[in-house]
Amino acid sequence: MSAEEELDVLLQEATRRRLAKFDELRGKVIQTGEFWDVVAITAADKKQQLAYQQQVSEKLKRKELPLGIHYHVFVDPPGPKIGNGGSTLHVLQCLEEMYGDKWTSLTIILIHSGGYSQRLPNASALGKIFIALPFGDPIYQMLELKLAMYVDFPTHMNPGILITCSDDIELYSVGATEVIRFDKPGFTALAHPSNLAIGTTHGVFVLDSSGSSEKQLEYRSCHRFLHKPSIEKMHQFGAVCIKRNCSHSKSSGEHSDLKMCYEYVYTDSLFYIDHNSAKQLLSFSKQLGTLCCEIDAYGDFLQALGPGTTQDYIKNTENITKEGSQLAEVRQKLFSLLKGTPLNVVLLNNSRFYHIGTTKEYLFHFTSDSKLKLELGLLSKAFSIFPDEAENSDISACIIQSIVDSRRVIAPASVIEYSRLGPEVSVGTNSILSGCCISAKADVPPNTFVSSLSVRINGKVMYASVVLGVEDDLKKNVKLLSDIHSLHLFGVSLLQCLDVWDLRVSDQLFSGDKTSLSLWTARIFPICSTLSDSVRMSLKMLSAVQNKSCFKLSGWKLLSIEEMLFYKDVEDMLKFRQQIYEEITLKKQKEKSDL
Repeated sequence: MSAEEELDVLLQEATRRRLAKFDELRGKVIQTGEFWDVVAITAADKKQQLAYQQQVSEKLKRKELPLGIHYHVFVDPPGPKIGNGGSTLHVLQCLEEMYGDKWTSLTIILIHSGGYSQRLPNASALGKIFIALPFGDPIYQMLELKLAMYVDFPTHMNPGILITCSDDIELYSVGATEVIRFDKPGFTALAHPSNLAIGTTHGVFVLDSSGSSEKQLEYRSCHRFLHKPSIEKMHQFGAVCIKRNCSHSKSSGEHSDLKMCYEYVYTDSLFYIDHNSAKQLLSFSKQLGTLCCEIDAYGDFLQALGPGTTQDYIKNTENITKEGSQLAEVRQKLFSLLKGTPLNVVLLNNSRFYHIGTTKEYLFHFTSDSKLKLELGLLSKAFSIFPDEAENSDISACIIQSIVDSRRVIAPASVIEYSRLGPEVSVGTNSILSGCCISAKADVPPNTFVSSLSVRINGKVMYASVVLGVEDDLKKNVKLLSDIHSLHLFGVSLLQCLDVWDLRVSDQLFSGDKTSLSLWTARIFPICSTLSDSVRMSLKMLSAVQNKSCFKLSGWKLLSIEEMLFYKDVEDMLKFRQQIYEEITLKKQKEKSDL
């Protein structure tokens, strides 16, 4: 068995143990010290906060989460975006207001989920932390998976806060008698061996001494932290480790030694802040007052740590999407505050880190990635009515909590979640369908994204379906109407699409800030009275563009994705999911009674 295959097996066994342990806690009242005291989730605005609170409440009612602990959703203050670093500072203030001095004695997990998920828009309405995963009965979502993968942490953690993001998965194996401890002063981060290319898009640790470790688990000090460094910088600052593998092979009857070596770095995932450091950050937040720029919890906190840190990064805006005038000043103050604070690193040499925050990653990991499937036990059909005898189906498609008619065609590498598909529905390869109801004959072309939302307008529930190409860039924006030809939908200029749909170019075509025009703010999606009508309309829009035929939208009330999220009716969307859940549950119960 190769080293990679051995790691696959180790991760599979460790993951199953953690999932089983978490399953035993679901629906049970937890005693103090057995689990987290507080589970905190961040939200970008009041609408998102309400959506998250409703979903957590539903999970507690269905006993899908441990009971007897505190679940909170903290909304960012109104105004400019403050990033996950700003959100962390804000949450510290909220915790103190809520718990008083007691908050410094609590073990807290803080999950950042405040974005609008523009790179994975099927998570935009209900949140990345509630992304459905293809396993479990009932279906696991990212929230349950996060809590399961960290299920051993609270009992080996001093009071403080564990900070993580909502769209990544860390799988790891440690020795049978070993545990991961968060008991050192300062910050403690998990570190995963990664190739240098991955290091350029993550944080990279420069360890206190060079060399490679053969242990599954090792505690080290970090000399300095590099945020999304170039490969040249990794070498320059001594972040690169070298692993040498020696093996023996026989060729032409002769015995020879093959020496192979490869370079790697240790990259970041989650980190822990002890209560003394958290109190320092809280005091800093109070002194700072209103924050008017985006702070990154990784780049702006961790780069200030370790004995080898310098102030070079403070004015470096290479990895900043939008620089606020206050950013350099805030970074300088954070550097002064945190300089000298230790950064401890837990090396997880048997671990893998997965990110599912984009449509490309989502499709790959759920349909094609054999490693994650094995390690996490992902299924092709998860908690769904999907006849096994159905023809023209492919095992590499992924069906999650959906009801699918036997007389349909689903091509490989597609994901269907929370949907109901009738007969004569064809779904092309590499497509995503979320929250859809398609009752009549329909063809979903390859590489298509369709996601339906319930919206409440003037007190009435209506429906709108987003239809895009899976690789369309919702974040790309232009400042002038004359430049919208550079925005592309389904690989076609937005200007050409508007012509096909008989829509005029004007300021009214876009919602929100008129100096930032994008597919996200384009009012091009019609509102319909039924869910199935909204999908049918969106597919007709797509068909018209692809066939260069006219399909008039000029008489319809149209919304942008931005507006759909503003008007979204969370209760109605969850009701649709619940109806599917109940129908699947009844069928499963009937099948059991028939045995």
